[in-house]
Amino acid sequence: MLKKYIEIYRECIKISISTAMTYRFNFILDNFIMLVSNTLFPLVTLLIYGSGAEFPNWSLYEVLLIQAVFTMSTGVANIFFSGVLWATMRHIIEGSLEIALIKPVNCLFFLIASTVEFSSLSLFLGGGVMFAIALSHIGPVSILMVLQFLVLFMSGVCVMMGISLIMAATSFKWVGNSRLPEIFDSIKYFGRYPQNIFHKTISGFTSFIIPVAMIGYFPAAALLGEANGTAFIAILPCFVFTMGGIFLFRHMIRLYEGVGG
Repeated sequence: MLKKYIEIYRECIKISISTAMTYRFNFILDNFIMLVSNTLFPLVTLLIYGSGAEFPNWSLYEVLLIQAVFTMSTGVANIFFSGVLWATMRHIIEGSLEIALIKPVNCLFFLIASTVEFSSLSLFLGGGVMFAIALSHIGPVSILMVLQFLVLFMSGVCVMMGISLIMAATSFKWVGNSRLPEIFDSIKYFGRYPQNIFHKTISGFTSFIIPVAMIGYFPAAALLGEANGTAFIAILPCFVFTMGGIFLFRHMIRLYEGVGG
């Protein structure tokens, strides 16, 4: 069974790559626009520090490291599962979800696999370049710090996956909820700042209620040797969001009755 799912996922990735290569100019343009639009904020950070201002107790490259991790996490999410919301909404509006439901594989798996999109590849690569530059100015990191970073980084990706699935699940009863991602993006952007610049109420919200601090701040803090118990406790709500998103999506599929939700 696992082998079958791996093969299906591999074929979906091949199809996505083939589609991108069919319209190469559009693929290049999409990646370029995505990269430019998401690198403007680090440029703002450079301007802030260039003017003599700063985030208290944070050097330029430490802040850039947080924003690089945030950019990489967002790139991973956009490539592998952010398209689930739009695909689910489109299927429900067009009444074509039944086509996915009759597939001899799990419907959620099929939707995730079939919406792999490489138009955000430049976002991940650009974040990776910024990550390497920032890390080279910070100092050596230990193997333990790297392992902590990987665990926290994956937790940040998981919370984005969970929230994407929750938003997609609402499409079964709230068709046309395209404004929800905008609301989440507004909250998510708190994750690209040092959390100690916020009031404790806000940092508590972004650490444990909707743990967007895990998308950028906590993984970067691990590489800076500043990951404390709060960072690892925050893994729990990330896990809750992921499992909650999967459970809610599967539950809403069982309640699905046809066109329009």
